[in-house]
Amino acid sequence: RRHIQDLKPTDIADLCAMVALYRPGPMEHIPRYIRGKHGEIPITYPHPDLAGILDETYGVIVYQDQVLLIARQFAGYSLGQADIMRKAMGKKKAEIMAEEKGRFVEGAAANGYSREDAESVFALIEPFAGYAFNKAHSWCYGNIAYQTAWLKANYPVQYMTAVLQGTKSAPDPHERIAAAVAECARLGIEVLPPDVNRGSENFSVERRDDGTLAIRFGLGIVKNVGAAAAEGIIAPRLAGGPYRDIEDFAKRADLQAVNSRALDSLVRAGAFDLVGDRGTLAFNVERILNLARRERELRESGQATMFDLFGSQVDTPLPALELEASPARPEDMLAWEKELLGVYVSEHPFQAAAQDLLQYTTHALADLGPELAGQTVTVAGMVNRVQTRSTRDGRKFYVVDIEDLSGSAQLTVWSDTIELTGEGIWAEGRVLLLSLECRERGDRINLNVRKAAPYERSEGAVVGFAAEKWQ
Repeated sequence: RRHIQDLKPTDIADLCAMVALYRPGPMEHIPRYIRGKHGEIPITYPHPDLAGILDETYGVIVYQDQVLLIARQFAGYSLGQADIMRKAMGKKKAEIMAEEKGRFVEGAAANGYSREDAESVFALIEPFAGYAFNKAHSWCYGNIAYQTAWLKANYPVQYMTAVLQGTKSAPDPHERIAAAVAECARLGIEVLPPDVNRGSENFSVERRDDGTLAIRFGLGIVKNVGAAAAEGIIAPRLAGGPYRDIEDFAKRADLQAVNSRALDSLVRAGAFDLVGDRGTLAFNVERILNLARRERELRESGQATMFDLFGSQVDTPLPALELEASPARPEDMLAWEKELLGVYVSEHPFQAAAQDLLQYTTHALADLGPELAGQTVTVAGMVNRVQTRSTRDGRKFYVVDIEDLSGSAQLTVWSDTIELTGEGIWAEGRVLLLSLECRERGDRINLNVRKAAPYERSEGAVVGFAAEKWQ
């Protein structure tokens, strides 16, 4: 995103080039491409005869196809021969490289180029042969990027609904949902909890009473609830209108595919909040299902139900469903949402602190990637888990899982940092402002805590934090 902002693309070709360049290896040429586009540096070529091939990319080799065209232009290869050369060069075997270089230099000489020029051009294309991206692929990606960016900019609610709908088939749906919901929060799009009286089996767009659009969780997105269970609830509602209360739900919903675990999950995820107390309904799931079974048996036997017998004629002498009260604590309801939906929907425990801490942070947790290796960043988040470990020489350190509105990350707190911050702040539920060292480790990044300061909700402030001392 930062590179695109610096690039200020003026056509799809710029996006396609960035797709090809934003990969290990070619990434180092991104600044040259951007500066060349904006006329900040002169555009140069390995040889003047290659200008026609490299003009569109400001003198930078961007695409695999350009490697083939250079081999044809400079050394007289056919495109088929050039592709064989590219594949051979990609294997990085010394004897193969020497053989290909000899063939290239001979071909260039036959075309009237000097050995010095031939070796210079070969040295330029050699590293690109192994990792340059296919232009056709880049243009497919670039076009899709443009189309989806346009949709996101002009129809953000519909676009993010489609993104969320696609998480259902992902191998890690809850992780994908959390990232998408965080993006919705950044865009100011409200994501509503599941509701037996609204929405569908998957995520859907919903128009609020004030005319604004929001995204509604689908019943089938709730953990332990399948499509058949969701349909058994949705179809009767569409046919006969919203459920008036929990008794009406038990009477009308087709709960043959809804077992106690599924109903309990729906209740705890907030799908019945408008027809009953979440804690009380969760405590009485079996009673609700027993009433539903009795109703179904009566219907299947052809007899009128107790509701039909009394209905609008007389008051029912006793309630058909007596529920034992068992209100849930707010923190319990948030924990249920996190477990069953993958995100906090009613309110993220970090939400209250996020706005206060935004002025101090440089990155969200979701932005911490390998490209930040070697940098120091400042983030904020809520501690989810703390694991105590020991080094080989017996020194204690912590592995800490932390979460903000964008996602989560795992941090390492070494013994010297523990001594600096004190052990007390490393506890589940604490909101912290953190200075992190980003270190590359293979294809991922290690995040080591340099400094940490706790956030006090009541005061809306960070204790012991001085911005000028954290840089």
